Amino acid sequence: MDSVQLNSVGINNPQNIQQVNRKQNSAVTNPAENQSRAQNYRPAAYDSTIKVRTTLTTKDEKKKYKELMEELVEPKYKRKLEYALKSGKLLKNNSNDRSTVLDNLYKIITEERDAGLNKNTILQECLDILANPYVITQTCEDIPNEYQKQVIGLITGLSTNPQTIMQTKYELDNMHTGTCPAASIEFDLATKHTAEFFRLVEGLTSPKNEVEKRIKLDSLSENTLDAVWLLNKFKTPWKKEGFNTATVLLKPDENAIIRARIQNHHKDKGERSIIDVLMQSTFMQLGSQQTYNSLTDKRAPNDWTQDDGGLIEFEKTFVESVIEDKNTTSVIYQNVDEEGRLSGYTKDFGTIKKELLATLKAGHNINIGYTWPDPYNENRLAGHEITIVSYKVKPNGEGVFICQDSDDDKAVPIEMSEKELLPKIHHAGIPEEIASKDFDYEESWKITLDEYNKNKKAN
Repeated sequence: MDSVQLNSVGINNPQNIQQVNRKQNSAVTNPAENQSRAQNYRPAAYDSTIKVRTTLTTKDEKKKYKELMEELVEPKYKRKLEYALKSGKLLKNNSNDRSTVLDNLYKIITEERDAGLNKNTILQECLDILANPYVITQTCEDIPNEYQKQVIGLITGLSTNPQTIMQTKYELDNMHTGTCPAASIEFDLATKHTAEFFRLVEGLTSPKNEVEKRIKLDSLSENTLDAVWLLNKFKTPWKKEGFNTATVLLKPDENAIIRARIQNHHKDKGERSIIDVLMQSTFMQLGSQQTYNSLTDKRAPNDWTQDDGGLIEFEKTFVESVIEDKNTTSVIYQNVDEEGRLSGYTKDFGTIKKELLATLKAGHNINIGYTWPDPYNENRLAGHEITIVSYKVKPNGEGVFICQDSDDDKAVPIEMSEKELLPKIHHAGIPEEIASKDFDYEESWKITLDEYNKNKKAN
């Protein structure tokens, strides 16, 4: 979890990390609690409106499945592959190039992988995620003693200063990643665009450590010129394919492969997998204008933020829009003053709840940033990113949101009552068509640009 100073632009920063009680009750009264009983929503991460196939029908599919099964030694992974087929996940083709999950798993075992990665380890991690996407985590891996000298040398530029080396070693040994927005997007992709997720896995673990993705420019902005401006502003490698189409290059930072190769042989229980490391680095690179460093978990400050930590709200929304190729609007629900304290809300809790439930009903997960007063930082707001996957009503009438938290050391969904969660939500990634129903909104990147220009003039 990240304890941060919160301003009106964003909330995610790994600096000054402190553990706080996420379950403390909010003193804010929830006006939605007296509303009529709402319907239950099935967990969005488990369901899909897309018709699925559970039977291998072609010779090619049967051949690939057979070879995958032969590659697996442990019975538990054979069972996970069977589950992937029977659940309909294995033959999903909701990817950028219409390849199936099966196609990409087969590529992983039959085509060359990065020299430091083992194809069987990657395949097992894929099957773990197919069986339970809640294994996705942001929990940072430790650097084993045999690699620390080399890693510290890379971070410090081969410094011989004992104090610098000691400080760097301390930071490595006590690192807690600020990649919660990236982990939330990773989870959302794995559960909602499953074939695309494994297409990215295949590309990122290949010798090139990269993958191309075709997107619609209007997924970034209604105005094509504004979309082009955004791609260039974020320093995203891209090329235009047509009036409303672009191909972007997705790639982790150059140091991510070091951590991934270490995890290939030294992953401890609860740490990030090879897939987590590469996927989260790729998303952090995309959102930080290609300045992220996996070894230090820092990025360069830019026009939007002077912090060197995690992605701010605006950057996270850009990444989410590119990765999922959908026009996502980051709706901000909390007003935060210059001191980083909560000063009010942009909407009442009933409206917030209505927008969240409409998004779930439309088949989307919701990446949200929620806040709490940090007692270790003069009660300035601290923040964390999680994913809402469904909603239910308990027999006593209490509404509950089902969520994925990449930082709770639990590979299961968690429950948060609406009374507890709604007052804490700072922002939520809502589809444009839902966000525009209740009020005239402005795209979040424009709001952020306006704030930046005002601050620049003031200084």
